[in-house]
Amino acid sequence: MSLEAHRNITIAVECSNALSFTADILILKHAQALYGVDEAVVRQLEASGEKIAHFLPRAGEIHIFPSYGQLGVNFVLFIGVEKLRNFDYQGIREFSKRALSSLAEQVPETRHICLTLHGIGYGLDESEAFKAEIAGLLDAIASNNFPKSLKQITIVERNIRRAERLSQLLTQLLPQGLVRISTTGYPASTSTAARQALNDVGWNSQKKAHVFVAMPFAPQFDDHFHYGIQGAVNAAGYLCERADLATFTGDVMAWVKERIASASLLIADLSTANPNVYLEVGYAWGRDIPTVLVVRDTTELRFDVRGQRCLVYKSIRHLEELLRQELEALRK
Repeated sequence: MSLEAHRNITIAVECSNALSFTADILILKHAQALYGVDEAVVRQLEASGEKIAHFLPRAGEIHIFPSYGQLGVNFVLFIGVEKLRNFDYQGIREFSKRALSSLAEQVPETRHICLTLHGIGYGLDESEAFKAEIAGLLDAIASNNFPKSLKQITIVERNIRRAERLSQLLTQLLPQGLVRISTTGYPASTSTAARQALNDVGWNSQKKAHVFVAMPFAPQFDDHFHYGIQGAVNAAGYLCERADLATFTGDVMAWVKERIASASLLIADLSTANPNVYLEVGYAWGRDIPTVLVVRDTTELRFDVRGQRCLVYKSIRHLEELLRQELEALRK
């Protein structure tokens, strides 16, 4: 087939606010309750006087709303999914595939869509969640079930450091950020490395060995997690998960217990003596899950763990080094 018989769809990550980002359609989930960007968008749309929340889709349904001039996009597509505790890596892959197939049927003239990354706000591994979302998009393209006018897919991420990490990961998967489409609609140039990296993501992610991280869910600890803990855990071959217990309760608390109980290891940063962190450590001990305790200052330790071995770190780099050594020793 000649080169003229192909066209490209660009996939990119951009650091921006989903509420103001310019595209044809913003695609969001509705996990039978509102969280994060989903909630912010609904509140913004309702500022026009329209009652949006009442019409949000149930699991398996979709609903497209005009933006009423309240957003940077022209329309918002909400896809109904299961409750948050059940929206896992497989759910993310199915969600992004459904996004393109729904638009192929409902708005085939769509040229530019934007999505946000799902799962990271309530604990899923950032890399695995991102790969699941990309894999779902490629699934739809491979099955020739996407808007035929589509030219651009943008993953919008407001956090600049996360946007940088996702951009690097996307480059590994799609070095040129392009999916070349043949006249039959099938991807003509997905690399072997990308296919291998995405082959079972989502479908088998829940079975992969994972480490659960208990630590304060606060901005000042973001770099500790992403650059001190997550890198060492992923390098050791584990998915790296954590959850914000201060924000999510109920069903997500049940998810937290399940993920701790099935974890290969729990890593707990006891800095600031956060009560939720101690709660998660206690639950892990009760389930006989191995734990690695870390802290930046031993004076922050409470009496019930002072007799336990605890790694004391001086910096984020030092934390990563300690954990790499510890995980390597545990593997042996």
